[in-house]
Amino acid sequence: MSRRLWLLFGALTSATAFADAYDFRVSQLGNPQCKQTAADGSCSVGGTHYTASANANFRQFARRLAAAMTSVNLMPPETLGHSGFAVSAELSVVDFNPSQTAGANNSDQLPTLQPISGPVLLPSLHIRKGLPWSFELGVRAAWFEKSRMGIGTVELKWALNEGFTYLPDIGVRGHVSKILNSRDFDVTAGGLDLGIGKQFAIGGMVTLTPYVGWDLTFVGASTGSVDFNPERSLADSDAPTAQFSDYYIYDSVLAATNTNNRFYGGFRFIAGVVMLGFEVSYTVLGSFKDKTLGTSVNMPAMLGYNSTIGFDF
Repeated sequence: MSRRLWLLFGALTSATAFADAYDFRVSQLGNPQCKQTAADGSCSVGGTHYTASANANFRQFARRLAAAMTSVNLMPPETLGHSGFAVSAELSVVDFNPSQTAGANNSDQLPTLQPISGPVLLPSLHIRKGLPWSFELGVRAAWFEKSRMGIGTVELKWALNEGFTYLPDIGVRGHVSKILNSRDFDVTAGGLDLGIGKQFAIGGMVTLTPYVGWDLTFVGASTGSVDFNPERSLADSDAPTAQFSDYYIYDSVLAATNTNNRFYGGFRFIAGVVMLGFEVSYTVLGSFKDKTLGTSVNMPAMLGYNSTIGFDF
C-alpha cells in the first residue's frame, strides 16, 4: 500500500511540475513532416495535417530564446584582479514582444503552455573570480520565470587594457549559455563580446564605471523525437499502427549560420564592498530564409533591462 501511495504522490507532483505557465511545448510550432504544400502554406499527407513553416518556427524560437539567455553582462571590461572575488544577485527583464506570441497556434515563436502576457523575469546568481594576467572566470545560474527551466552560463574575460589614467579599459569576454531542464529540445548559445569602459573615482572608496559593448552570439538548437499528438486516447496509444505516428524531429539550428548581434550599455557603482549596477541591451535578430516556403522571415529586435546588487571583494 505504501508503495502505491508513493507512486501516486510522484505522479501528482510530476503533473504539477509540467503545468508551469511558461514551460515550452515545441510541438505547438507545428509538425515539420511536410511533403506537399498547399496555397495557404499548410500541407497534409494521408489525411494528417502538417505545417510547412514548422522548421522556420523552431528556428525563430531558438534564436529568440537564445537572445533572452544571453541578454545580460552586468560587468565592465575591467577585471577583479588576481585575488578579487564578486558575488551578486541579478534580475533581467526581457521583452519578447508579446504581440508576436499571443495565442497557441502553429505560427507562434514562443510556444508556452500559457501565452506570455508581458516582459519575462530572469533572476540569477552571478559569481566571478579574478585570475592572474588580467583574466576573470564567471558562472551564472538563472531561472526562467513561471517555468521549471533554468539557464547555466560559463564565461571567461580578458582585459586587454585596464587601469591606465587616461586610457579606457578594453576587455573581451567569451561565454556559453545552455537551457536546463527543458522538454524535447535543447538550445545552446555561445559568443564573444567586446566591451569598453572607464572607472571614475568619486572620493574615498566610491567608484562609478560606465561601459558599452557589442556581443556576437552563435545559436545552436536541436530536438529529440517530439510527440505532435500528446492528447491521443489510450486506445490510439495501444494501436500498433498509431504508436509511432505523429512523432518527428525539427531540423537542427546550426550555430555557424544563426547569429544574434547584441549592443549593451550600463554602469556599475561600488561603495566599499557593495556593488550596484544597471544595464540595457538591444538584440538584433535579423532575418533568414524559410527553406520550405522560400520566403524571408524577419524577426523583431528584443530589449533587455538588467540590474544587479552584490559584493565586490
